[in-house]
Amino acid sequence: MRYVNGMRGSAVAVVVASAALAVAGCQPGGGGADTADGGVTPSGAVSSAASSSTPGAPKPGSSASGSSAPAASAPPSSAPAPGGSAATCSAGSLKATARQAAVRPAGTGTGAAVVEFTNVSGRTCVLNGHPTVAGAGNGSPEMNVPLTVKPTGAAAPVKVAPGGKAWVKLTFVQVQGEADGYCVSGSAPVVYPTMVVRLPGSGAHQVALDDGQFAECDDTVTVTAVSAVRPS
Repeated sequence: MRYVNGMRGSAVAVVVASAALAVAGCQPGGGGADTADGGVTPSGAVSSAASSSTPGAPKPGSSASGSSAPAASAPPSSAPAPGGSAATCSAGSLKATARQAAVRPAGTGTGAAVVEFTNVSGRTCVLNGHPTVAGAGNGSPEMNVPLTVKPTGAAAPVKVAPGGKAWVKLTFVQVQGEADGYCVSGSAPVVYPTMVVRLPGSGAHQVALDDGQFAECDDTVTVTAVSAVRPS
């Protein structure tokens, strides 16, 4: 009986060992991940565990609500500049006027003129740089005569609030003598009813003096950069 019982016990042990080997053979070779208790988790379960490791976390490419996240887009061209800086003043946002300067070269011509730019828009804008200048009549712009410009002073952006002002000063080669006068260079003096003053990025503005016409020599003008301080 002991022998029979021993045989039965051995048979049971063989069956258990065989079952264990069969179970081990069902595990996918080299495709799993070690678990905390030293066992092996099938690779399919690893993906599921990774995607659910943070409860409620959205999947890549999806928003928290489950919908796909929109692709990032570039800001519109009308967006404010970094730091909230104001845009350059447009031609239509400015009103230009001119008067003879208090400080000007001696002579009988215009000598120097101050051109004032008023921001007539509802937004702060920026003026910057040295102007170009052309002598003009009251007719076709094709008849304008560009003057040789000599810039003076460093240019810097000038913010102009609604209703605010900025200035440039034009200093001409002065006419000498009396009556029609003369030019030191020997050229003939020229009289222009108006001048066309163009600011970088802010358009051209035709101005007349509030007390006469522009009389100058050599079609040459020295110009200041736009300033927040009214020149004399």
